[in-house]
Amino acid sequence: MRYEIMHRPSFSLLEVELERGEAIQAESGAMVHMSPTITLETKAKGGVFGALKRSVLGGESFFINTFRAENGPGTVGLAPAYPGDIEVFELNGTIYAQSGAFLASSEEISIDTKWGGTKTFFGREGLFLLKMQGRGTVFLSSFGAIYKKELHNERFVIDTGHMVAFSEGLDFKVKRVGSLKSTLFSGEGLVAEFYGTGTLYIQTRSLDSFVGWLIPYLPKRSD
Repeated sequence: MRYEIMHRPSFSLLEVELERGEAIQAESGAMVHMSPTITLETKAKGGVFGALKRSVLGGESFFINTFRAENGPGTVGLAPAYPGDIEVFELNGTIYAQSGAFLASSEEISIDTKWGGTKTFFGREGLFLLKMQGRGTVFLSSFGAIYKKELHNERFVIDTGHMVAFSEGLDFKVKRVGSLKSTLFSGEGLVAEFYGTGTLYIQTRSLDSFVGWLIPYLPKRSD
């Protein structure tokens, strides 16, 4: 499998070249184009219970699409629903991501929903994280561009709405940004303080902040 991420960072498009017999699994609705040699299979990966948990708790679609180069080599184009970047991970282990960040991966990657404990509160996403595990390639999407922050046995504070993913070796706690007054009126709300050794993947825009900015401009229904 070969891939290229084009039109970064605002309107990223993932193009994957598959050899005969190769496949990639993707979020429902992510396909932009595909070769006629590619076949599409849609299923509830992990069974009905696993798919339901991933959909209701993890912010992902109930069904996962598998694109397979069954009739010869071919190309699949994939893109997230909102403008932003795509990050690739050559995974051999586990990575955690915010709900809704999964775009696509190799078939070998398992996608589960992990209870983050009562300390977890990633903005609108609630108390659950996506847990991707195995050996293969994972593609995650963001709202805005993605940049990496390497931590080496240190602490780092990030607004919860800007988190995309983090590697093993990191833990975190969610806390107020300052006093109760600052939490309520500063516009910052809650923050996540990460600590340990690993990599943070941060998005430069917050979807919650964008929605909050957009609401006053939406037309209101007259009585």
